[in-house]
Amino acid sequence: MTRRLTTLVPLVAIVCALAWAPIALAQPAAPKAQTPVLVASCGQSPGPLKVTVFLKRLGIDFDYKTDATVKDLAAKPYKTLIIVTGASLKGMGAAGVSLKDELTRTAALIDAAKKGGTLVVGAHIEGMARRAQGAEAGDTSDEQSIDAVCPKSNVLLIRKDGDEDGRFTTIAKKQNIPMLGFEKSLDLEGVLKTLFGK
Repeated sequence: MTRRLTTLVPLVAIVCALAWAPIALAQPAAPKAQTPVLVASCGQSPGPLKVTVFLKRLGIDFDYKTDATVKDLAAKPYKTLIIVTGASLKGMGAAGVSLKDELTRTAALIDAAKKGGTLVVGAHIEGMARRAQGAEAGDTSDEQSIDAVCPKSNVLLIRKDGDEDGRFTTIAKKQNIPMLGFEKSLDLEGVLKTLFGK
């Protein structure tokens, strides 16, 4: 019985690996991001600040403006726009903006970036905690933030525990968008390093 189990375990592992192989092969390659970079938010969560910490460590030239507009994007020849999703009612309150304001601003920003050939990176880096944080019944603000950015992005940066329900995997497959996943916040540095070819 034990010998049978010992033989079966590696076989099961191989079968599982082969089953996932076509999915991995079907994943489009992520484009190489270039500098300078503009980091912005859609929803005023603290997530963008985490991104800037790792960009600094990697010596990547960036500017951070949480409420970046089309005018800000045009102020410099930005090659990459990173928009971090995640709605914070507290953050939006402090900034004096509504979710509708955020979605309108973000839509115009993405449209301008795409017209100008700027790479759009959609990021959700705070995991499932951000998607569920403070969400009351009927509160879809975080999901609206995701919908405003991720399907229109050229590449996605996603913390894996935020994709427990397959939300981002579904978007990536449907829109044929490369998705770079990472396990925990500290791993974001490695993902950014890969994205920028550092």
